[in-house]
Amino acid sequence: MHIADQWEDFEVIDTGAGDKLERWGNIVLRRPDPQIIWPIQKEDEVWRKADAHYHRSSSGGGEWSIKNKKIPERWTIGYKDLRFHIKPTSFKHTGLFPEQAANWDWMMNKIRQANRPIRVLNLFAYSGGATVACAKAGAEVCHVDASKGMVQWAKENAQLSGLVDAPIRYITDDVFKFVQREQRRGRTYDAIIMDPPSYGRGPKGETWKLEENLFPFLQTCMTIMSDNPLFMLINSYTTGLSPTVLEHLLSMSMKQKFGGTITCGEIGLPITRSGLVLPCGILGRWESN
Repeated sequence: MHIADQWEDFEVIDTGAGDKLERWGNIVLRRPDPQIIWPIQKEDEVWRKADAHYHRSSSGGGEWSIKNKKIPERWTIGYKDLRFHIKPTSFKHTGLFPEQAANWDWMMNKIRQANRPIRVLNLFAYSGGATVACAKAGAEVCHVDASKGMVQWAKENAQLSGLVDAPIRYITDDVFKFVQREQRRGRTYDAIIMDPPSYGRGPKGETWKLEENLFPFLQTCMTIMSDNPLFMLINSYTTGLSPTVLEHLLSMSMKQKFGGTITCGEIGLPITRSGLVLPCGILGRWESN
């Protein structure tokens, strides 16, 4: 398992009964997590004093119960020399997936060790964690997401991280159509990152179903890889999808054409109280030899 264990501003304090207790800077949040099917070992004051608790609704969605009225609308946390805005949203997320720090470190090392200019394409790019990491390592980055609000959030994270003048291009668009246009333009990338949802819609109603669209999408992405690619990273939070599936997809695409090495597996976060690791999704990495 790839574990994001280098955080100082974030911590999974404890888990149990379908919830995780997390520290984001100096603010503690309690949020649901479907992987946590074990009981809380000790539901003490640490649990009861959470600043906010997200409650799921039986009809879908949910809402935050704010216990500490002094919680700001948003605040900033850091990972090494990267900075991010955190904001509890109506759909339980905070705008950052801290387990991805394991990937940020890996990508930054790959870019810095390449000793050449690297152009990165970040697809389904959300609030730009990977965008900020790659740009900080010196890469030129194209950030693509269908949500205008998330693209704006990514710009703010780049600014917080001192990347106002970095070569980052922000695109609000359906990722599949954008890649097809890049193909027609003849533009290529040395690295591609993607975090495809199980299901989604583009800004013009385009539909995305991972089980139907991921492999043809990978094939399309292959057409815009440079002749000397550095890496491809696929993240997935789709329940039931095996790391072996990502390994097969990368073997039938990147490895078949470019050789290289594939690494697939789970990604997780350490749990302070229990010493266990919370599984948070899967990843598939292809990298050049």
